[in-house]
Amino acid sequence: MVKIIMYPLKRFAWFKRLNAKVTYELLAKRIPAAEWQFMNYGFIPDDNERLPELDNEKTVQQYPMQMYHYLASRVTITGKQVLEVGSGRGGGASHIARFFKPAFYTGLDLAQNAVDLANSLHATNNLKFIQGSAEEIPFADNSIDVVINVESCHAYGSVSKFLSEVKRVLKPGGHLLMVDFRGDNKMNVLRSYLFDTGMKMIEEKDISSNVIRSIEAEDDIKQARIKTLVPPRWQKLFCKFAGVVGSPFHLTLKNGTRHYYRFVMQK
Repeated sequence: MVKIIMYPLKRFAWFKRLNAKVTYELLAKRIPAAEWQFMNYGFIPDDNERLPELDNEKTVQQYPMQMYHYLASRVTITGKQVLEVGSGRGGGASHIARFFKPAFYTGLDLAQNAVDLANSLHATNNLKFIQGSAEEIPFADNSIDVVINVESCHAYGSVSKFLSEVKRVLKPGGHLLMVDFRGDNKMNVLRSYLFDTGMKMIEEKDISSNVIRSIEAEDDIKQARIKTLVPPRWQKLFCKFAGVVGSPFHLTLKNGTRHYYRFVMQK
């Protein structure tokens, strides 16, 4: 019954915004576990890509962390002003701030509970988290070198407004680094929104196979974490949300009806 009611509402921008805020406010408040710092499906690099030397970080959600690492590796981050839109629990921001050493890294998230949790988990001199909307980014024109967006914009009320805001805050020559998933038709819509910004497409790569490998490699650990952290009555639903092996997300990536892309754009 809930699915029948919610499905038609998903086409309304107001509902997408409300659903995202409520979902991530609750997750941060109800499951504030320090060992759960990332909320993406993970990435395993191609055989010709060098694995990063990450010391003790290898033990903490390695594959989701690698999603951030290989995305940030597409451009120069060191010494730059970086903004992540949709920073979630802050694990990706923390890794990039420490490993790539930007001048400053700001994580922006719609959910205040997620912002509070991220600030409590990640204490780094060049990093802070603030609350705000992807569709009204609270930064001045031409003030940011790199905008990062990881598995987030599919939940926005208006992706075109988000991209307009990204272009506004980026400095000339600045970059948008983005990964996200869509079905065929919706991916074409996203691609058209990106081209409509007038920014230059530096890279457009289907990384679905890299994400599938990550989901399958991490499945045992992920399912064990869900059993430990999530109340039993919510575990089945959360397994779908988390994209475990056999979930709709995993199966649609495997059969090619859903795709996961990495984009690099330059203003």
